[in-house]
Amino acid sequence: MRSSEAQVKAVCREAPPLKVRGRFLTAVVVPVVGPADGTFVGDLDRMLEQSPHFLVNAPLVLDLERADGLATKGAFAALLSMLRDRRLTPIGIEGGQGDQQAAAAAHGLPQLSAGRETPLERRPRAVAPPPPAPAQGQAGRLITEPVRSGQRVMADGDLVVMAPVSSGAELIAEGHIHVHGALRGRALAGVSGDTSARIFCQSLEAELIAIAGLYKTSDDLDPAYAKRRVQVRLEDETLRIDALK
Repeated sequence: MRSSEAQVKAVCREAPPLKVRGRFLTAVVVPVVGPADGTFVGDLDRMLEQSPHFLVNAPLVLDLERADGLATKGAFAALLSMLRDRRLTPIGIEGGQGDQQAAAAAHGLPQLSAGRETPLERRPRAVAPPPPAPAQGQAGRLITEPVRSGQRVMADGDLVVMAPVSSGAELIAEGHIHVHGALRGRALAGVSGDTSARIFCQSLEAELIAIAGLYKTSDDLDPAYAKRRVQVRLEDETLRIDALK
């Protein structure tokens, strides 16, 4: 055996096996209603002005259920170029007709199944229940430093943050999330399907809140709760926000 072949085989024996790991990924769903024309572009630009940190560089899913056109590779290329010019990152589509799905697939965008969306109750409440105790066996995580933009903090159980959470940051927990400061980023509680999970914060300024896959973005949040101490919970598959004293 030649020395070069022996060296290659030796390296192959020493190389560690390939390990595939699962990770939580927050994808933003943007509906394309009607044609992807100037009206759609204007609506998108207004959304970016209102929530500049929410969509930029975030994984984006295009909802084509009510989209017109986009049935050719060229039409889809124009839409993708416009999105990428705005630093938006499409990763897939939802819905759409067969020709739209084929045009998307030609650009490497698969058909995906995104999280559920739910109406948000807008009736203020003034209650102050104690935070639920963590379930037995769940490992909690305590963060004492501010969570900066671009950081992602995950917990197998409850997640407690004793500092502010910046725009562009992300909190992900299988249990409850407690933020003893301003919540300006994204908070996803009960990510393994725990519908009893809750989100608590001292000042609600979030870009996205979600419990067990049901979510709302900053544009959908009632201004009555802005910068207030609140809890977020699920009731009858609806996200509820309760103002706390």
